[in-house]
Amino acid sequence: MVLTRAGGALALALVASGAAAQQQPAEALMSGAASIRGRVEVRRSPHAEPARPQVAELGMPGAREAVDRRRSVVYLETVPQSAFEAPSPLRAVLDQRNETFVPPVVAITVGSSVDFPNSDKVYHNVFSLSKTRRFDLGRYPRGQSRSVVFDRTGVVRVFCEIHSHMSAYILVFAHRFFAVTDVDGRYRIDGILPGSYTLALWNEGNVRLRREVRVEAGQVLEQDLAVE
Repeated sequence: MVLTRAGGALALALVASGAAAQQQPAEALMSGAASIRGRVEVRRSPHAEPARPQVAELGMPGAREAVDRRRSVVYLETVPQSAFEAPSPLRAVLDQRNETFVPPVVAITVGSSVDFPNSDKVYHNVFSLSKTRRFDLGRYPRGQSRSVVFDRTGVVRVFCEIHSHMSAYILVFAHRFFAVTDVDGRYRIDGILPGSYTLALWNEGNVRLRREVRVEAGQVLEQDLAVE
């Protein structure tokens, strides 16, 4: 899977080449499966997005959660074709808390759903104009939650219509060989069939790094990555 630019926006495109594209039974994915793990270091300073002041906030600014822009997604660009066969749908949560989407990055398989609970005392209105999945959930108060099913691969940028400083990303994959880094930048991708792959690193809307790797049966390959 490759993140490409199409019409000025990011989109996910499936690619397959050589032996990796040959049909293989699904159970072969776990036979002698390998893993790739490591840590992503974000060396550049995250940019701060200026917030548009709200009328209700004038004279009494509220506390907001700091957006962790170090969160990255590490994934395999090419995988065995059998890996694309009906990946198990997931159910993720993108909370709205202290006028921030938490977490700022979510990665799911196609057909999965994402819940958008409102944990704030104010109304929110979650929407996206992304070609992959356009939606507008309307305004709803604290304690309510609405969900969206993502039936196409791609990158979805999510916003709040009421609070312009709020944004998040949802990456929708056709296979399960991806991982979102944790608070320490660590990731792990399991169940990889032995072979050669292109490991890609996505951060803040773009692919920042690609690396050719080869894994052997039963191996846990260490791959530390960095975003300049």
